[in-house]
Amino acid sequence: MLSFSVFVKAQETKVVGTVTDVSNHQPISYVTVMFNGTTIGTQTSDVGKFILRSTAAQSRIKVSFVGYKTTILDITPGKVQTVNIRLQPDAQQLSEVTIKAGKKTKYTNRDNPAVELIRQVIAHKNENRPGHYNYEEYKEYDRMVLALENVSPTISDKKFFRKYKFLLDNRDTLSAPGKSLLPVYINEKLTQNYYRKSPEKTKSIVLGKKDVNYGGLIDNEGLTTYFKHLYRYVDLYENNIVLVTNPFLSPIADGAPAFYKYFITDTIAVNNIKVVELSFTPRNTNGFLFEGKIYITLDGRYGVQKANLYINPRINLNWVKSMRINQEYAVNTDGRYHVTKSTTLADFGVTRKKAGGVFGERTVAYNNYVTDKPRADTTYKGEAEVELEGVKTRSDAFWQENRIDTLSGAQAKVYGNVDSLRNMPSYKKIVFFGNLLLAGYTTFKKFEIGPTNTFYSFNPVEGFRLRLGGRTTPELSKRYYFETYGAYGFKDEKFKFFVSGTYSLNNRSIYKFPQNYIRGSFQRDIRIPGQELQFVQEDNFFLSFKRGNNNKYLYNDFYRIDYVHEFENHFSYSIGLRKWTQSPAGDLTFANIVNNQLHNINNLTTSQVSLQLRYAPHEQFYQGRVYRTPFLNKYPIFTLNIVQGLNNVLESKYNYTNASLNIYKHVYLSQLGFADVTLEGGKIFGQVPYPLLEIHRANQTYAYSINSYNLMNFLEFVSDRYTSINIDQHFNGFFFNRIPLFKQLKWREVASFKGLWGGLSNRNNPDLNPSLYRLPAEPDGTQITYTLGSKPYAEGSVGIENIFKLLRVDLVRRFTYLDHPDAPKWGIRARVQFVF
Repeated sequence: MLSFSVFVKAQETKVVGTVTDVSNHQPISYVTVMFNGTTIGTQTSDVGKFILRSTAAQSRIKVSFVGYKTTILDITPGKVQTVNIRLQPDAQQLSEVTIKAGKKTKYTNRDNPAVELIRQVIAHKNENRPGHYNYEEYKEYDRMVLALENVSPTISDKKFFRKYKFLLDNRDTLSAPGKSLLPVYINEKLTQNYYRKSPEKTKSIVLGKKDVNYGGLIDNEGLTTYFKHLYRYVDLYENNIVLVTNPFLSPIADGAPAFYKYFITDTIAVNNIKVVELSFTPRNTNGFLFEGKIYITLDGRYGVQKANLYINPRINLNWVKSMRINQEYAVNTDGRYHVTKSTTLADFGVTRKKAGGVFGERTVAYNNYVTDKPRADTTYKGEAEVELEGVKTRSDAFWQENRIDTLSGAQAKVYGNVDSLRNMPSYKKIVFFGNLLLAGYTTFKKFEIGPTNTFYSFNPVEGFRLRLGGRTTPELSKRYYFETYGAYGFKDEKFKFFVSGTYSLNNRSIYKFPQNYIRGSFQRDIRIPGQELQFVQEDNFFLSFKRGNNNKYLYNDFYRIDYVHEFENHFSYSIGLRKWTQSPAGDLTFANIVNNQLHNINNLTTSQVSLQLRYAPHEQFYQGRVYRTPFLNKYPIFTLNIVQGLNNVLESKYNYTNASLNIYKHVYLSQLGFADVTLEGGKIFGQVPYPLLEIHRANQTYAYSINSYNLMNFLEFVSDRYTSINIDQHFNGFFFNRIPLFKQLKWREVASFKGLWGGLSNRNNPDLNPSLYRLPAEPDGTQITYTLGSKPYAEGSVGIENIFKLLRVDLVRRFTYLDHPDAPKWGIRARVQFVF
């Protein structure tokens, strides 16, 4: 075996070099360099560098580029060698040139053969796009690699880093010519995929999964999901291609000729088929558009045979210095083309000028492509993705045999290097403090303490508040989870606490999709009316700062049993039973009229059974320790909530039904950015006191809240029927990019509108039913809580986001009910957000 490996290594031919112009010595980008007489080739980088390799002995390379003479050079077979190439311009010498002034030629779509060609491509999209066949199957290899870029080569010689020399000296100079990369993360996934058009069904069988394990400091699954969300699969045949959370218009979108300029730059033959090289560039260099080249077949099908896309460097995009997408296609038996390899390369950094940063590569390769071969119905049944047993423990021999695309030497070493790192005592200390700072938890294997952002807060009722909590981890049990916290207010001198026990029915973490668990809990704590108590997130130091009077609170006792079940198709339901006791705190009172006398009430107890139905097609999450954040996609999310009050059950005195429906949609608007639109409506059937009515979500903090009314006061409006609309529009610099100063600052414009319609029926009006609780008022009798009349509550805002790449500032205007006490007409609100 050793002799054979040496023999194979000896046959490898590797050529490294730079291509420059012979006249000015400047490097030439995107030059094609191939082993002569083969299909093995590459293109030069932005700085003219290339690396070409073959496992066979090769004796010649061919170098070609439009406008230059094709050059064929002899090389030494089976050797590693450096060959620097100077290309000669391919131009005729003219004896005399006469230049006359005249009209500047203006680009136009009319009578433009390049535009006519792209229109043929658009007209033939449906027959060329994926999913055209009745049946498809293929094997897919998906690899994600993250690397630190241009780390100092001497860093491993410094005293602190010497012990990590084995990790820091593992450099990759092959994956991105001209860059020195230090690979730190790799994830691989191999699947067998089946598609049936009617009835439509996609089935993926996971054959193998492999990634590095940093021992708790990095959530591997969450990190992979997050970066694959940024590096989405690129389908040119879709009108919009979402990359780094922004929609880019495809160069073959239905309306692309209105946004791109096209030029026929070359005609070549590939596999005896005539192919046109079509170059394109944005008409508006500030728009979310690509530049690059696509190669179109002239066989009557007008399919894409190859594509090289580049993100326009002048667009208003944060954290991304450069990004390019290369796609290769292969011909099917019927003459159509399918993707065989798609590579997305991105260079992330704080600024585009600095050399350092993070370099990411996602490669998706395909083989064994079969079309129109029906399978038995059992092949398509069941969950959309199924993992075979042992997918995470596949041997090295399995991956050597099944990788469709090979790893570089440096990439392959990452697995072993990280395993060695994970067992080092110094690294274990880094994990401990890293979890505390980044995740907010201090981990002690079987349990953890946190989150740190809740340790201290304050409010008018409790004054200075301290809190300490923790929870168990899967290392204690994958079935049983326990969570608790204790808090104390130094002004009200009351102790609050929470305790819960959860049993996972699918033997998986209760914090990850798909959830399937039952939980029992008790919580005694304080809250503002109209704001839901969460298990661990209700304290936050920064949200303790509020405007106006906010001294009306509720003490709450919650006894709860909840069952949650999520399905692979992203439909979920939850059933809950709770006993809820509310007691007024601060200036809030519970009082009604009995025998014409004002009667104060100490507390309100109700028992409820609840049902929530939720459907979020194709939803994906970034999984954190305390929460999970859904990634936005083009599909709507439907949430139906039904709460039934139980009379004479566990001291409850009210029989009612509260039903609400929420529909959320993230709307991509191409060059106009995107909008988040939420429609909501609800109705309460039965007679209830005001704490059980819909107390509309208000916000008296100085932080801009997406889902609350930012100029509405706490407890200002109650309803037993309501409808609302919330539109948050992000223009992504569509207007500011045309203003020189704003364009330079990379600011982006944003606008919002929130409207709320509702009312209170006679049966729930305390003025008509004295036995109901009186609506809240100030101690001097000034009314502070109202019902919505014939006009809606409305507010809107205009703002600027992407200030310092992190800050959004809105000028908010309230349009209605300005005669209410302490109703602000204007307000400035800010929000910190991480956006690309």
